[in-house]
Amino acid sequence: MDPDPRAGAPPARRRRPVALLAAAAGVLAVGVGTLVAGFLSRPAAVSAVASAAPSRGSPSPTCGPWDCAQQQRFAAASAFLGRQQGYLAIVVRDRKTGAVWRAGAGDHLTWAASTVKLAMTVALLEGARVGQLTLDATARRQIADMLNWSSDKAADALWDRYGGESLAGRFTGKYGMTKLAFQPGFAHRWGHLKCTPDDLAALMGYILDKLLPDDRAYLVDAMRSVGAVQRWGVWGAGPDQHPGNKDGWSVEPDGGTRHWVADTVGFAGPDERYVVAAMYHVPPSAGTTSAGVHSGAHVVSDLVATVFGAPVPAAVSVPDHE
Repeated sequence: MDPDPRAGAPPARRRRPVALLAAAAGVLAVGVGTLVAGFLSRPAAVSAVASAAPSRGSPSPTCGPWDCAQQQRFAAASAFLGRQQGYLAIVVRDRKTGAVWRAGAGDHLTWAASTVKLAMTVALLEGARVGQLTLDATARRQIADMLNWSSDKAADALWDRYGGESLAGRFTGKYGMTKLAFQPGFAHRWGHLKCTPDDLAALMGYILDKLLPDDRAYLVDAMRSVGAVQRWGVWGAGPDQHPGNKDGWSVEPDGGTRHWVADTVGFAGPDERYVVAAMYHVPPSAGTTSAGVHSGAHVVSDLVATVFGAPVPAAVSVPDHE
């Protein structure tokens, strides 16, 4: 939720970007140097090991639906994830083979923050296609602002204009976000929803596999060209993977304390082969200043980078304000 880069001083509770090349934590030294770069440059069904080829007649290594080098990257990512405080989880799905890898606190309901704006966009584009609503120039500009720099003002305007709470039924039913839910004690607004990484992955899968081609192409392009405030998370897969993402970050209440969340959903790989979603309920000990979101966004980015064999710390830019 970044202030419009075309505007002047940012209003309260809006986010502005800061370019931070990840210097966060040498915590990722674990095993990453041993991993083979270029995740997904070959079919997942092909077994590949970083050692010498087996002798003639010996059985091929069996690594399941992912190749052996990728399994090594997953192991490194799991080890990294296990060292983090708070609730961190990730889902990676291969759209070609159907294989899915999960790690972390995947059942923990986390504030979805601005990732909901992606679901809103899908609902509005589909509604316009079938004549249920009209998207004028103002609405289309607001959609672009939501996707590019995560405008809260645009999201509020679109939520109020096009049905608000009624949109959520489409998210949970048609888009497969089955655990997405408004939270008790909060108004039923787009910013008051929690979900899981599987919910975000289901949304991304719907976009890539079921959305009409023109709308799919629009979203893929928009997610690949986000503003600097959203160049983290799935972006950490690295430029060779041509990633795109929608991120979400905010300070939220849970259990009598306040904490940051850092969420990301998107795609990477040739032909958007891999759906990726990660959510991080940052521990309250990180604080609610910019240091907390710096930490959370870098953790999520480095987790994705480890999965894809990209450099760690990941070369990303992160927000410095809610």
